[in-house]
Amino acid sequence: MGIGRRRASVIAGVVAGAVLATGTVLWATDSGPFRDSYCWGAWEQNSGPSFLGDEALEKSGSERGSTESAAPSATRPHGTCTVSITSSVEDDDSDEPLAFEESVTLDYGPVPAGAKDRRAWLAHFFHGSASPLPDGLDGLAGGDRGMLVLPSSCDRDGAPSVVTIRSESTGDGHLGKVPMPFTIATRADVVRMLLAAANTGMQKAGCAPKQPLRSSSPMVTVAEDEESAASPLCRIPGVTFDYGKGSRYRQQVGAVTDRLQTCSVVWKQPRMPEEPSAQYVMASRTRLVELFRGLPEGSGQGLVRRSCGDRPTVFYGHVEAGLQNRGRPSDQRVFDRFVESVGKRIGCGKGADA
Repeated sequence: MGIGRRRASVIAGVVAGAVLATGTVLWATDSGPFRDSYCWGAWEQNSGPSFLGDEALEKSGSERGSTESAAPSATRPHGTCTVSITSSVEDDDSDEPLAFEESVTLDYGPVPAGAKDRRAWLAHFFHGSASPLPDGLDGLAGGDRGMLVLPSSCDRDGAPSVVTIRSESTGDGHLGKVPMPFTIATRADVVRMLLAAANTGMQKAGCAPKQPLRSSSPMVTVAEDEESAASPLCRIPGVTFDYGKGSRYRQQVGAVTDRLQTCSVVWKQPRMPEEPSAQYVMASRTRLVELFRGLPEGSGQGLVRRSCGDRPTVFYGHVEAGLQNRGRPSDQRVFDRFVESVGKRIGCGKGADA
């Protein structure tokens, strides 16, 4: 074997060892055979969603790249992948260009175990801007996020596994790094991305059903436009807060069905990420209900289980520090009124603990 060939073999071995050690692969769009395929082969360039199409690279200096962990497997049933597009333009107020980055992160695996992390996860993926998935699929999707609960064959230690998609975008210039709104694609395309990721992940983890998950029905958009937070919040009788003067609280009325109701409140100010402030959820689909398992339960904890029409149902409410103690007459009474109002709407009555 020649010196050049031996050197190539050594380099290849070092790279392979680094991949095995870190579980992470990194490539750019013009670096080898992976340039058109992302996230363990789940997504391909120009496969439909605008973020994966050529039009997303039309901005000045645009490049698409990807990082991914090792694919999910039977012994390691979780993984993460991020696809990013970077671009830059000249800044008239600085010698340095304005740099932009848009990214989509895919996660496969169980929901966060800790209560604080779980509540943050619920605030993001049960946000009022997201709509319920069609065709009996358990999850939600919006233009900038999506979540799908996988079949019970993929449960680990009695807990459901999920696939999630979330977007992030920043601009970086002489004013510093600023978060920016970013829509991945239409809701329908986000659903397709979720299904492609779920089917690929389940196949690699060895828990795929006989038939891949599919959706053929149109996406029903139920979320309303975001608006200033009002009383009653999200028009739910009895859910009343004192927002204070100069309030920047915004409410998002989400799904209002007999199986799911969502309401989100965030604090917004220029050049800052929005801060989740309050959230109320009623879920009456078995797989969605299981996503709340493990959180502290009871009316005083903001999580109540009921059996409504023989359906297991959860009522969930969480208020962050900025709005705490602003419920009228109290935060506890606001949650109790939420349970009463929504329970009455879906024919649950007072019910009984499930």
